[in-house]
Amino acid sequence: MMSVADQLNNVVEKTERLIELCTALQEENDLLKLESEALNVALKASTNKTKELEEKLRVLKLAKSFSETNEKSVDIKQKINDFVQEIDKCIVLLKK
Repeated sequence: MMSVADQLNNVVEKTERLIELCTALQEENDLLKLESEALNVALKASTNKTKELEEKLRVLKLAKSFSETNEKSVDIKQKINDFVQEIDKCIVLLKK
C-alpha cells in the first residue's frame, strides 16, 4: 500500500502534467485562433474580389449587348435605306 506521501507526490505529478497539458492546449488554441482570423481576412478579401469581378463582368456583358444592338440597328437602318431606294426606283419606273 502506498504511503500518504507517495500518494501526495503522485497527485502533484499528475497535477503538473495536467497543467503542462493545459498550457500546451492553450497555446495550440491561440495559434488556431490566429489562423482562423487570417483565414477570415483572406475569405473577406476573396469575397470582395469576387464581387468586383462579377460587377466588371456585368458591365462588360452590358457593354457588349449595347455594341451588338448598335451594330444590328446600323444594319437594319442600312437595309431600310436600301429598301427605300428600291421603292423610289420602282415609283420612278411606274411613273414612266
